[in-house]
Amino acid sequence: MAKILVIDDEQGIRNLLDTLLRRKGYDVVLAESGRQGLELFRRERPDVIVLDLKMPEMDGLTVLRQIQNLDPGKPVIILTGAGTAEAERQVRALGVTEYVEKEFSLHLLGDSLKRILNNPDPST
Repeated sequence: MAKILVIDDEQGIRNLLDTLLRRKGYDVVLAESGRQGLELFRRERPDVIVLDLKMPEMDGLTVLRQIQNLDPGKPVIILTGAGTAEAERQVRALGVTEYVEKEFSLHLLGDSLKRILNNPDPST
């Protein structure tokens, strides 16, 4: 069973993703801040991270950079409600696997997870 780490400061989004991902059979770990997310990343070693970009204290770009330093190539899905073309360009340059707007279709997130988990090596 794949382990998904969700890092998002919005409790409603965390709860929604927790419920939906568990129903799909994933093991889900939730973090409400970037700092907590990095601690859980180190301890839990998730297969995929779903990461919000705009968070207080430590933003998603900072978290993404630290995750990439700890485990280059680890699949990360950026989930953001404040997406801009520049933000997308920045995270893609850092090697993010997927970029999904929060006004997303749940099917889009599901499709992203399937692609990542069925093909863990993005270079293939």
